[in-house]
Amino acid sequence: MSEAGVPRESAATMLDVQALIDKKDEIEAQIKAYYDVLEDQKGVGMDAPLIDREGYPRADVDIYQVRTARHNIVCLQNDHKAIMKEIEEALHNLHAREKEKRNKDDAEAQAEACLQNLPESFAKIDAVTPGSPANLSGLQVGDEIVAFGSVNASNFQTLQNIASVVQHSEGKPLSITVVRDNKSVNISLTPQRWSGKGLLG
Repeated sequence: MSEAGVPRESAATMLDVQALIDKKDEIEAQIKAYYDVLEDQKGVGMDAPLIDREGYPRADVDIYQVRTARHNIVCLQNDHKAIMKEIEEALHNLHAREKEKRNKDDAEAQAEACLQNLPESFAKIDAVTPGSPANLSGLQVGDEIVAFGSVNASNFQTLQNIASVVQHSEGKPLSITVVRDNKSVNISLTPQRWSGKGLLG
C-alpha cells in the first residue's frame, strides 16, 4: 500500500516489514473504534436495519453516524486485506533473500574449504599431443600435477624424477592425481610407445 511507503520489490528489509505491521495495527485499531461506535448505537452492528416497522428512520440511533461507521469499516477491512497480502509478500521476499545469501555464503565457504584441502602441486601440464597416451588417459592442458606415480610435492626435485618413473612403468598403469578447476582428479595413465615421441606425449 502506498501510504505505508514501502516498495513492492524484493529489497524489503525487516524495517519495511515492521512499518507494514505498524500500519496493519493502526487499521485494526480504527476498525475496532468504529465497531465501538456501532455498539454504542444500540448495538446495531453491520447488519441491523436502520428503519422501524413502519418504514421510518429509527429515532433511537444516529443514522448518519451508523452509516458512516459501517462505510469506514468496509473500506478499512479492504485496506487490512491488502496490507496483510503485502506483509506476506514482504516476508516471503525477505526470507527468500536471506536463504539465497545463506546458500551463497555456504557455497563460498565450501569452495574455500576445498581450496584449502587440495594437495600441493609440483608441475603443470602445458601441452598434450592429440592421440598420445597422455591425451587418451584424459590429461588436459592446465592440469596441475600433485602426484605422478610415487612422485609428489614432498619428494619432487626435477622433471627427471617423472621421466624415471615413466621409463620404469612402460606398459603399466600409473596413478596420477591432478588439480583441475579447483578439484582433485584421479587419472590412470599407461606409458607406452606410440606414433609420436616418448612414452606419454
